Amino acid sequence: MPTKGLALVTGASAGIGREFARQLGACCDRMLLVGRRENRLREVADELADRGVAATVVAADLDSDAGVQQVLNAMSSAGPLDFLVNNAGFNNIGAFDSLPLARHLSMVQVHVTATLALTHAALPAMKQARRGAIVNVSSMCTFVPYVDVSVYGGTKAFLTNYSSALAAELQGSGVRVQCLVPGFTHTELHTREGFDNYETPEVPEELWMQPQQVVAESLAALNGDRVVVVVGEVNRSTAREALQRDLAAL
Repeated sequence: MPTKGLALVTGASAGIGREFARQLGACCDRMLLVGRRENRLREVADELADRGVAATVVAADLDSDAGVQQVLNAMSSAGPLDFLVNNAGFNNIGAFDSLPLARHLSMVQVHVTATLALTHAALPAMKQARRGAIVNVSSMCTFVPYVDVSVYGGTKAFLTNYSSALAAELQGSGVRVQCLVPGFTHTELHTREGFDNYETPEVPEELWMQPQQVVAESLAALNGDRVVVVVGEVNRSTAREALQRDLAAL
């Protein structure tokens, strides 16, 4: 990994995104922090400034084409990226046909369309420099489909497959692609609107991870050969069992 450089993190105001910003501050002296909540982003920027990292706040909603373009403009002004972390995301809880179509399409926009747009813009300079890293944050729904989150799981499965294929395309280019698959992580995702009837306390405590653990394992894995990085031994075991069941059913 480069000793100093420029990183862009989406969903940087809280949770895994905020932790990526913190830990990437050790190897980047400039950062673009993307999110909807400007005040929260400025808190992260102030924290990074105390450590000598110049962070630019980009308050943009990736749910809109205008928001994506705002981030693309910021990327163009800042210069070539060394790290791109596509972390922004949210969830809708409910049976597919019980929720408005607009909410499903909004999720596709944030998880898929925005990720593709930012990655497409970042790649040419990374390939020319023969270095760089792209981290796409997926979910255990890739391996274990859950009812009432069908579109969430579908978009995350897309990110997993897309990341693996893109990594194969970029083999030998010097650019690393990682699909990060966290399980239950203590973030604000489970406290947002739409989780009113989702009892996260029923999830056994041993299944929960902290953002610090998730991000540390992700960044450490960039030095290896894995593309799909499932964090936590419990999650890895669950993923293996799910894949074995799928193979047995063929």
